[in-house]
Amino acid sequence: MALNQSQKQEVVAEVAAVAAKAHSLIAAEYAGTTVSQMTAMRKKARESGVFLKVVKNTLASRAVAGTEFECVKDALTGPLLYAFSQEDPGAAGRLIKEFAKGNDKLQAKVVSIGGKLYPATHMEVLASLPTREQALAMLARALSEPAAMFARAVKAVADKQGGGEAAAEA
Repeated sequence: MALNQSQKQEVVAEVAAVAAKAHSLIAAEYAGTTVSQMTAMRKKARESGVFLKVVKNTLASRAVAGTEFECVKDALTGPLLYAFSQEDPGAAGRLIKEFAKGNDKLQAKVVSIGGKLYPATHMEVLASLPTREQALAMLARALSEPAAMFARAVKAVADKQGGGEAAAEA
C-alpha cells in the first residue's frame, strides 16, 4: 500500500522523534520472516523499550537526518526493519539476536551507537551490554567494595591490637 504525502510526513516525524532520543539503532533484513514471528517480535519490542518499525529507506534517511544516526544513511539498502533502543542501549541488539536464533533470515545489516556506524557483527557487542538494572547493580558493588575493604582492615587492626593487649595482661 502506497503512502500519500501526509502519511509519509507522519512516518518521518514519528521516526525522527524516536531517533532523536534513542540510544542505539539496528537495521536488519527481515525478508522471509512470518507474520507470527513479526507479531511476537513487536510484542517483545514494546515490552523491552524498543521502537520497531518497517520503513522505506528513503523515509528512514530523512528521519535520521540531524540525529546521531545520520551516519547510517548511506548504508540503508534493501528491505529493512529498524529497531531503536529507547531506554537501554543494548535492548535492540538483544531483541534482534533473540529472534534471529529462530529465523536465519533475520540478519542485522547496520548497527549504530554514539553517532558511529558499525558493521553488523557489532550487534553481538551491543547485545552483550548490561541492562540498566545490571549496570546499577555493578556500580553499587563497585562503590560498596572500598567501604567493605576498609571495614575489614579496621577490624583486622583492632583484632591484632586487642589480641596483643590480652596476651600482655595475662
